[in-house]
Amino acid sequence: MNLSRENLKNIAAKGVIKPAEAVFSLPEKVLQFGTGVLLRGLPDYFIDKANRQGLFNGRVVVVKSTDGGDAGAFDRQDSLYTLCVRGIEEGKKIEENIICSAISRVLSARDQWQEILRLAHNPEMQIIISNTTEVGIQLVEDDIRRNPPASFPGKLLAFLYERWKAFGGTPESGMVIVPTELIVDNGKKLASIVKELAQMGQLEASFLVWMEQHCRFCSSLVDRIVPGKPDAGNLQQLQHDLGYTDGLLAISEVYRLWAIEGDEKVRQTLSFAAADTGVVIEPDIEVYRELKLRLLNGTHTLSCGLAFLAGFDTVKNAMDNPAFSAFVTDLMLKEIAPAIPYELPLQEARDFGLRVLDRFRNPHLQHQWLSITMQYTSKLKSRVIPVLLRHYERHSFPPSHLALGFAAYLLFMRAQPPHPVNDDKAGHFAELWQKYPAPEVATLALRDKTLWGADLTQLTGFEGAVRLYLDDLIAKGPTATLAQLTTRKSVL
Repeated sequence: MNLSRENLKNIAAKGVIKPAEAVFSLPEKVLQFGTGVLLRGLPDYFIDKANRQGLFNGRVVVVKSTDGGDAGAFDRQDSLYTLCVRGIEEGKKIEENIICSAISRVLSARDQWQEILRLAHNPEMQIIISNTTEVGIQLVEDDIRRNPPASFPGKLLAFLYERWKAFGGTPESGMVIVPTELIVDNGKKLASIVKELAQMGQLEASFLVWMEQHCRFCSSLVDRIVPGKPDAGNLQQLQHDLGYTDGLLAISEVYRLWAIEGDEKVRQTLSFAAADTGVVIEPDIEVYRELKLRLLNGTHTLSCGLAFLAGFDTVKNAMDNPAFSAFVTDLMLKEIAPAIPYELPLQEARDFGLRVLDRFRNPHLQHQWLSITMQYTSKLKSRVIPVLLRHYERHSFPPSHLALGFAAYLLFMRAQPPHPVNDDKAGHFAELWQKYPAPEVATLALRDKTLWGADLTQLTGFEGAVRLYLDDLIAKGPTATLAQLTTRKSVL
C-alpha cells in the first residue's frame, strides 16, 4: 500500500500520527523555495504541528527550482510524507512517526512559472521560506521577466513585483520572507540582493518603497539533523512496521531549532511558532548562532581529527567509548562553554551543551568524522580561535582539551598513514611535515598569523601543551593519550 490521502484510512499501525481530513481544505499561506529534507524536517514540520493544534491553519506550496530529484513522488502521494523522529531527549529515547500534511502541492519553476506567479494574487499568501543552499543567495545578472528568472533572488523579486501589482502596494499585501540558507545574516543579505536587482531592472520607486516598508526579510538560523531517507535495509523494516510504502520518508533527530529575527508583527504572521518551543522569534538571534557555532560545531572540529586517528568512524561510535565521551564532555562544558565570545549566563551554555551531547549519542545518526574534517583549518579559525583567545582573556594557563584537539589536527594534516585531507592548506602542511620534525611543525603552525589571524605561540603555555600532546600522540597513540587525559571524573 502506497502512502496517499485515499489510503490514510487504511493505515492501522500503532504510533503513526495521521492528519485529519480537514487539513486538506486549509488555504495556501506559504510559498517555499526548495523541496529538500531540511525544509520538510524543520519548517514544514512546525507548520504541520501547528495545523494539528489549530494555530496556523495554512498549507505550503513548494517551488521546485532544480531539474534534479523526483517531484513526481509528491504528486503520487498527495504531497504527504512520513517524518520518523528518532533520538534522545533529556536522556529518554524518542521514536515518533508523523505523516506530515503541511505541503499542498509542488510546482516546477521551469514548467509552471505562470501558475507560481498567480499565487501572488492570493490574499492569504503571507510567508516565503527558502533553502536554496548558500549558492542560492548570490547576486547574478537576472531578468524578472524571464520565464522563469534564472536565480532564486530573481524569482523572489518577480513574485514580489507581481504581488505589488496585484494589490496596488497596500501595506496588508506585504510578505514575511524567511531564508534558511546557512549563511550569517541570510535575511539581510537576501534583502540587499533583491533590492539591487530591482534597481538594476529599473523597477518603479514606489515598488521599492513597498518592499522596504511592508516586506520583512528575517534572518534565521536552522539547526536540525535530517539525514533523509535511510539505507535500504532500514527503509524496508520501517515501511514494514508502518504498513505502507513512502517514497519521501525521511529520518530526523529529535532536537529542533528555528531561530528567526523578528518583532511582534512577524510573530503574528508566523503564528505556527506557538506550536513548538523549537521556533524562537526574537529581535536578536546572535546568541543562538554563537551557541551552535561554538558548542556543536566547535566541539566537532576539535574532536574530529582525534576521533579519526583513534579509529572511530562515526560520532556515535566515539561517544560509546568512555574515554572519548569524557574528552568531548569536558572539552565542551569545561573549556568551550565558559569561553564563548558572547555575554551569556554560563548555565545557558551548559544546558545547550547537554542537549548537544544527547545529539552526539543519537544511535540513528551516522555522522562521519572524516566528513567533519573537510576544510579543517578554516573551521578551526572561525569556530575555535575566538574561544581560545577568550579563554586567555580570563586565564593564564592553557586549556588542555583544546590543546590536545589542536595537536590531533596537526597530526591529521600529516596524513601518515595516508588518508584523505580535504583542506585548502593540505599542501602547506605536507611541506611542513616533510621539512621539519613534529615540535617545529607545531611551533611554525601556531606562529602563522595567516592561518589564525594571531600568533598562538604568544598565549602562555599553549605552544608547550600542543607540542607535548603531539609528542604523546605520535609516541603513545591517541587511545593512550586520551586515557591519560581523562582519568579524572567527567563533569557529568
